[in-house]
Formats: sequence, structure tokens, C-alpha cells
Amino acid sequence: MSLNKKTLIEFLEELDKEAKKPMIIVAVGGTAMTLVNAKPSTLDVDFTIAQGYDEFSRLLKEIPHGFNVDHYQDGVVFTQMLPDDYVKKSKKIKKMRNITLMTLDPLDIIVTKIGRLNERDTEDIKTCIKKFKITKSQIKSRAAKIGYAGNETVYQNNLDYVLKNFF
Repeated sequence: MSLNKKTLIEFLEELDKEAKKPMIIVAVGGTAMTLVNAKPSTLDVDFTIAQGYDEFSRLLKEIPHGFNVDHYQDGVVFTQMLPDDYVKKSKKIKKMRNITLMTLDPLDIIVTKIGRLNERDTEDIKTCIKKFKITKSQIKSRAAKIGYAGNETVYQNNLDYVLKNFF
């Protein structure tokens, strides 16, 4: 099931109706790209929760939604840990009663997608580079600030591949 921007926002508005505590939810990956109009839809929903992780987890369990939602603790995205300034660099999409919805900065979308670098990630990275005019030096600089859980050689090899083949 693919989800467009309208569906993603409606989903969060439903969660917001039942939320009892403030949350800052930062969309990552394809979810972020959909919310910033870089792609029409996403296959799954991914967030890093900057504030209110436990509340968001509770709401996901209590409110039926019918699609896969992955969520990570503050600044974690898949196997990467973003620098502390990731929220400041993120873009606010919508402020609801208790939920503030943001998206990762396009540069952070790229450096987090580098960790896995499957075929869909490759296309998303190319799209972000083109749409947001991201430079090779920006990617190299930001990637140096990313923490990577697991084999760091994999991340470095993926980064080298992107820098060599996408510019």
C-alpha cells in the first residue's frame, strides 16, 4: 500500500486526537521525501521521534492504522545516528494540538539512506541531489558527522559509491 502526503498527514491527525503529551515527530526516508513533495508516495512510514517516543508508541498500539510504521528514538534512523542538530535543520510541516510534524533536511535524508543503499534508496538519493541541489562536498561533510551502528566499512563503501557515481 503506497501512502501519499494527504494520507500521511491524516494518519498523524488521527493520532493527535488521542495524544495526551506533546511530540516532535521527524519523518525520515521516503516518508520525508513524500512530505516535501520529492516523491508522490511512500511504501512504508518511518519516523525518528525527537520528543514523546513512549507516547507515540502507545498511540500506534491503540489506534488501528493498517500499514507498517517504523519509529526510532531521537536521532536514530535505521542504523545511523544523526548529529544533535538534526531537528534544528529539519523542516516543520504541520503543528497540531500535540504533534509537531517535521521532515529531515534533504541532506540528512541522503546520508541516512546511504547506510542501506538498496535500489529504492539509490533512486531517492538521486532525486534529492537533483531536486535540492545537494553537492558532493555537502554529502561528504554531513556523512562525517553520522554515527553508524554495525560495520562502518559498509557505510564508508556506500558513501564512496554515491560520491563517485552520482556526481
